[in-house]
Amino acid sequence: MTSPRPSLLIIAHTPSPNTILLAESMLDGARRATAVDTQLLSPFDCDAEHVLKTDALVLFTTENFGYMSGALKDFFERVYYPCLENPTRNEAKPYALVIRAGLDGSGTNRSVHSIIKGLKWREVQPTLICKGEHQRQFIEQCQTIGETMAVSLDAGLL
Repeated sequence: MTSPRPSLLIIAHTPSPNTILLAESMLDGARRATAVDTQLLSPFDCDAEHVLKTDALVLFTTENFGYMSGALKDFFERVYYPCLENPTRNEAKPYALVIRAGLDGSGTNRSVHSIIKGLKWREVQPTLICKGEHQRQFIEQCQTIGETMAVSLDAGLL
């Protein structure tokens, strides 16, 4: 009997062509690790069951008024307590955070981390803040985040 393949869930709020491109770059990078099941979902399409089933997460949000997107906030409001009720699949859940910031991203970073602290998830990569005007390097950085998360899962490091 074979063991189940590890899974990576990318939860991405993508309100513009550039943010869609960044989320798809994360997915492309993650799919380089062919032994990992990877899925990309909108925060509106994701629930606690998705979170509890997956082995690791990448969260992607835009900066909105110095805060996380309303879509990601809605996601957290729906999954927070159901995840806490299942500590065996929730606590120490490995995650990475990517912020697409028009300003500096600091308020968004703080707001997401304050919620995640309560969930007891474990950050396994430094937060990537893609700030300012869209740059080609954002695509490469997002691809690297996805690939690193998936390769680390495949190698049993997460």
